[in-house]
Amino acid sequence: MSTSASTSTSATSNDAGNAVVLGLQWGDEGKGKVIDLLAAQANVVVRCQGGANAGHTVVVKGKKSVLHLLPSGILHEQATCIIGNGVVVDPLALCHELDELIGGGADPTHRLLVSDRAHLVLPSHKALDAAYEQRKGDAKVGTTLRGIGPCYSDKVARTGLRCGELRDLTTFERKLRTLLAGVNEHLVHLGAKALDIDAAVAQIMPACKRIAPLIADTAALLHQAAATKQHFLFEGAQGVLLDIDYGTYPFVTSSNTGVGGVIAGSGLSHKSLGEIIGVVKAYSTRVGSGPFPVELLDQKGEDLRKRGHEFGATTGRPRRCGWLDLVAVGFSCRLNGVDSIALTKLDILDTEAEIPVCVAYELDGKRIDTIPARIDDLARAKPVYEVLPGWKSAINAARTYDALPTNARRYIEFIESRLGVKIRWIGTGPGREEIVVR
Repeated sequence: MSTSASTSTSATSNDAGNAVVLGLQWGDEGKGKVIDLLAAQANVVVRCQGGANAGHTVVVKGKKSVLHLLPSGILHEQATCIIGNGVVVDPLALCHELDELIGGGADPTHRLLVSDRAHLVLPSHKALDAAYEQRKGDAKVGTTLRGIGPCYSDKVARTGLRCGELRDLTTFERKLRTLLAGVNEHLVHLGAKALDIDAAVAQIMPACKRIAPLIADTAALLHQAAATKQHFLFEGAQGVLLDIDYGTYPFVTSSNTGVGGVIAGSGLSHKSLGEIIGVVKAYSTRVGSGPFPVELLDQKGEDLRKRGHEFGATTGRPRRCGWLDLVAVGFSCRLNGVDSIALTKLDILDTEAEIPVCVAYELDGKRIDTIPARIDDLARAKPVYEVLPGWKSAINAARTYDALPTNARRYIEFIESRLGVKIRWIGTGPGREEIVVR
């Protein structure tokens, strides 16, 4: 990582060019496109939490790339990309993703570093993930079965293995075999099949050996880069409403998906964050189980799913669809001090004559404007809608705000007035160039 810029002693929150990109809904907001756009000006792109359960889709000149562990900035040659300590790293998934990019003619390994403090997702975690979900039956969370939750559980229980262990592969293999043997006892207790330890080790060790040269003390390197005023882009995974503390618990992911996760998962302080950019889809979606007040269970929801191609980038599962929920988005904005918003997939609403927007919930006869913590309360909450007129015309060719239809601008300005946050970017199509910047 280059640190040859100016000689200032620290980065501040006012540093031009530094930005955090967070999803403000239940994930799948289109963060990949926004990050890709901003990464063109970044020296360093940092992924801070989550694992291969996340999927960022970027479309460049008609070619789609789906990135799971790699930061979306990996598509920009000038950017050093960091997988931070808050990420849980699956060596097999990371190697597969690198191979896909190399097969497409780009080898980004010389620009990629992985934190030595990041925890490793192992075959045991995937086996436990499946066993736990099977045991829960109808109460299952709906995880991606990528082993993310069990890996974070091992991290908190202080029993996990970190990427830094890969500096000594012989010792790592010994520790891995011991860990797998212990997990097998637990799997049998859960009624699941025990892992073949030799086969599991043989499967994962080549990937571990391959990524070992990428392991570094990324926190120290980021501190050096901050001291020389490098421009950072911090990349969130999933969405704020899947946060382990503030999401729709227990139907959440296993990490902090907001600003707190960026700080803890990168090694940099709040002084280096810069602008907090929230990404909001022009309607609402979520994958998996859990209350979803604005969900449309009729043909309108199916139409949104088809027009928006709402199928998980990681799992392929169909996403549940509904109208825009400003109660949820407002909650996320307040939690994270959001400075500006990127509104994505506005074009999916092109054919709607009327567009309802949820502005409050009704719970037990009372109107509320925040998300209740108890999952049973959220399940009973009824959306209160205001209906806006649609624009009934295609917007994909618009490149300036004034070129958007009047009612599209009214929709944008209604969201701004409700949230008190400026919408600076508007997605008008899937391509990198299909965006309006205000």
